[in-house]
Amino acid sequence: MHLGSSRRSVLLVSALTGSLMLTACGGGSGGSGSDAEAKITVSPAGGKDVALGSPIAVKADGGRLTQVEVKDDKGNKVMGQLAADGSSWASDGKAGPQTTYTVRATAKGGKDGKGKESSSTATFTTRQAPAVNKLTNTPSNGQTVGTGMPVSILFDKPVDESKRAEIEKSLKVTTQPKVEGSWGWVKDYSGQDRIDWRPKDYWPSGTKVSVNGSLSGINSGEGGWFARNYNFGFTIGADRKAVIDVPGHTLTMYENGKPVGDIKGSAGSPTDPTRGGIHTVRSKNAAETMDSSTIGYGKQWMLDSKWVTHLTASGTFLHSAPWNNSIGVENNSHGCFGMTTSDAKKVYDFLSIGSTVEVKGTTSTKKTDVGNGLEVWQETWEQWHKRSALK
Repeated sequence: MHLGSSRRSVLLVSALTGSLMLTACGGGSGGSGSDAEAKITVSPAGGKDVALGSPIAVKADGGRLTQVEVKDDKGNKVMGQLAADGSSWASDGKAGPQTTYTVRATAKGGKDGKGKESSSTATFTTRQAPAVNKLTNTPSNGQTVGTGMPVSILFDKPVDESKRAEIEKSLKVTTQPKVEGSWGWVKDYSGQDRIDWRPKDYWPSGTKVSVNGSLSGINSGEGGWFARNYNFGFTIGADRKAVIDVPGHTLTMYENGKPVGDIKGSAGSPTDPTRGGIHTVRSKNAAETMDSSTIGYGKQWMLDSKWVTHLTASGTFLHSAPWNNSIGVENNSHGCFGMTTSDAKKVYDFLSIGSTVEVKGTTSTKKTDVGNGLEVWQETWEQWHKRSALK
């Protein structure tokens, strides 16, 4: 890639300790004539035991860089930025553990970059990390989801609070069209650390979302280092939502803001009322066994259900309840919204992962924690924004 006078985007790596000075034929570092020659310096220096956690840098002493390319041992290119005057280049991220990087740079001498050309190559290998932290992203790459879906990143090991700001800065969400949103740190229902990005308001249908995590070479603390970068994208699908009127025993489906159908059902009983607020569909299952022991009721029941739409991780579902003879008449469940099998399938087919389901009129006073599923809409925008580590 050759770099002109306009904005340059070049390839990146990470840096460590020391520096390596490389020049084609020697020569001075000053002057602006055709004999002027630049000295190229790469940091870190070559080696097989380079420390983790520093960005790479390339300098052209007495000239201008015209090309910088950095690749790891898997052939992946790493991005970086060229200074406005062409005298230096710095990587956007850091070197991952136990990885070999090759830096190739070319420069021309003189402040105007019209002197002799110098070309250099440097190779270094980083140390192995004592521990590696991995992540799982939701939604998955290429998925089409509902208008309430957050970007959710679950870490398999703990993330120190002191490391969260750096990690958050390395995570970028790009949308088309542009949508305002914010990262927030969450404790997942599993007990693992998580960071979610939610828009200020629901996504516009058709939005394209790209997520870039330049995490390679960042230390998460006790949980260890990140060994690679992460990139994924998804699309926002149809604007479909549901609203449950608990006293009215009704679920109303909405498309593009207009009601398109009512479903009769039974919500939670007065002793186990359905949790209120705005829930997000986190998963779906065509057939499932309702096991009372999974929600703290011992061995009271073991019931087979179909067309199960999962809201909270603790067990708030929309599902068929063929055993219930009071559907649409009495709220008598243990917190779910039960329907006939045919109606449960209608809801199952209508709502997608990431669609929202709002529960109104419940007597429940329990606040659903944000980490209990994809429950980012349980908080106001002001409350959510405070979860960011970037103050």
